[in-house]
Amino acid sequence: MGLKDIMGRTMLADYTKRIKDAPREVILSPALIISCAMYATAAIPLTWDQGTASTLPSLEGFQKQFGISSTAGAHSTRNFVSLVYIGDAVGAALSFFINDRIGRLWSFRLYTTVWIIGQLVATFSPNSSALYASRIISGLGIGSLSVTGTVSIVESAPPEIRGLLAAWYTVSMTLALMVATFCVYGVQLHIGASRLQYQVVMFSPCVFMLLWIIASFFLCESPRWLVLSGRNEEAANALVRLRRLPLDHDRVQHEFRNIEESIQAETAAYDPDDHSPSKIVSLAKETFTVPSNLRRLQQALILYAVPQFSGGNSITNYFIPILKIVGLAGSSSRNLFLNGMYAMSKFFFGLIGSFFLIDVVGRRNTLFVGITLQMISDIYLAAYIKVQNDGSPPEAAGEAALASIFIHSFGYTIGLLTLPYVFGGELWPNRIRSFGAAITQTFHWLFHYSMTFALPSLLSRTHNWGAFVFFASWCAAAILYVYLLVPEIAGLSVEEIERVFSGPWRLFGRRSAFRDAGSVIEGREVHHDDENPKGSFPAVKSSQQSLKGESHSS
Repeated sequence: MGLKDIMGRTMLADYTKRIKDAPREVILSPALIISCAMYATAAIPLTWDQGTASTLPSLEGFQKQFGISSTAGAHSTRNFVSLVYIGDAVGAALSFFINDRIGRLWSFRLYTTVWIIGQLVATFSPNSSALYASRIISGLGIGSLSVTGTVSIVESAPPEIRGLLAAWYTVSMTLALMVATFCVYGVQLHIGASRLQYQVVMFSPCVFMLLWIIASFFLCESPRWLVLSGRNEEAANALVRLRRLPLDHDRVQHEFRNIEESIQAETAAYDPDDHSPSKIVSLAKETFTVPSNLRRLQQALILYAVPQFSGGNSITNYFIPILKIVGLAGSSSRNLFLNGMYAMSKFFFGLIGSFFLIDVVGRRNTLFVGITLQMISDIYLAAYIKVQNDGSPPEAAGEAALASIFIHSFGYTIGLLTLPYVFGGELWPNRIRSFGAAITQTFHWLFHYSMTFALPSLLSRTHNWGAFVFFASWCAAAILYVYLLVPEIAGLSVEEIERVFSGPWRLFGRRSAFRDAGSVIEGREVHHDDENPKGSFPAVKSSQQSLKGESHSS
């Protein structure tokens, strides 16, 4: 077997072929790009909050008004940083009752408005009690947006570039983090110690998000949600706009037929307009008793839990206190500048992951690279802090520690930051997508809150260096989990993913799960094992069918 044959069997070759065979109209559709860009901005409130919560306590105006200072260590900022995640969890849970009723566009508008209200309350808070209340209100919007953002992108994107477009959510996260951090740095340099310092930071993103609310009235609703709501004609028109192809084009006909058949099979046992408690019980039963859906649930929950316990968000939320622990902290201006550079690095790392890794080398391989780099960085930081506690390490070792923080940022951004959001949006069947996404995001924010709140205690009780050993241990466990249980689903349509999760456990975490599942290229389903002839479209087994038949499998 020659090198050309070997390269022809790689994920890169598959990806290149899918992109080459897809119509240019689909890949470069303005309606698709702008709609997905809007849904990706649902991530901005999250990381604007992260970027400002970790740096606002460095501003004199904020310290004077609320008595919260980052110079006093992680314990003094713990409540301010972590309270928002309680609101995130509640917002994510409540979003289930709204998403499927009013649609993806109106959900985006509503949740963004809630977040803006929270920001306005924070901007004009007279004391810390009002500030903490505003954190909960903002969290309600942030948590809800985290559910609808990636779900809406996945429901609109073609399979060839679904991972790329879903990763825009993470790119928006890192972009907002960078801008927020430099915004704080800018007001620290150019605005005197007054309330205006932090008010500018809190109010600025509201204007940007308000513009996206206005723009949303000119963009496309999710075709899958429209079919789920019985509005098939509107769904067909939305798909035509998103794909920039005529309705009678084979590609559009095939994709729309797949969506219709999949949703009809999934909703055969219930009324789409039914929002009674019995429907919730039915969705819960389908989620927790169908083996393929239970696999989805455990995978999404674990992939949202591991990033928190691996230390990725901990460094972002407590960057300046961690600089102090590592012995690299300086003046407020220097600390804010380093925080800004850290945020900027995450933005560019997010671009690298989005455009060159997720769909190109696959989800699994990207996770392996990212988690491994993160683990190595954690181990070095643990060793450096231990040596620092016992004596004075060489200056070069301190510079290497700072470099390790940025290497950690690269590994985390391309791996455990990006991939859970991509997986969390694309794993679920149409019928239970909102329910599954709401459950997993709720637990995601609870994990986030618990780790953010506990980190100061973890650092103090493990002499600082033990916390990084804890993070590295979780990274090692994550590598094993990805190898055994995370399938490769790059290039599969949302409807086709069902076959991967209905397969046997022994193939679940291997690349053969992707190969057996097949891929869609220019509207034709290709099976690498040639069991089905090219051009045939076997039906995708739905979760409702699984309720009846899967109890005899696995």
